[in-house]
Amino acid sequence: MNAKPTPQSLLNEIAQIQRLDHGTVSVLRQGPQGPYYNHQCYEQGRNTSRYVPAAQVPELQAAIDGYHRVQELMAQYVQLLVEKTRAERTAGAKKKTPRPKSSSPKTRKSSS
Repeated sequence: MNAKPTPQSLLNEIAQIQRLDHGTVSVLRQGPQGPYYNHQCYEQGRNTSRYVPAAQVPELQAAIDGYHRVQELMAQYVQLLVEKTRAERTAGAKKKTPRPKSSSPKTRKSSS
């Protein structure tokens, strides 16, 4: 089985991914020479749609898969750093110890 990844190994794996794109690729319609493809994504807050030639679909799909993989790796990286930060914080925090109880009973002085 895989050992728990380190933050550095996650960053190294992210650096290996060279092509990224976001969005989805779908078949727009079927034509006489085959399907016509559509690439949809959000850019600057707006939904953008582009025609994609069939020859470019595998490369675009690989870029979209790369984007999803980077998202997954970044989520793991963030989780590792959060765990590390919390562990350091708890290790550095001292537990409050209760004050030792006095052996003699406390008596109140009357104000008369």
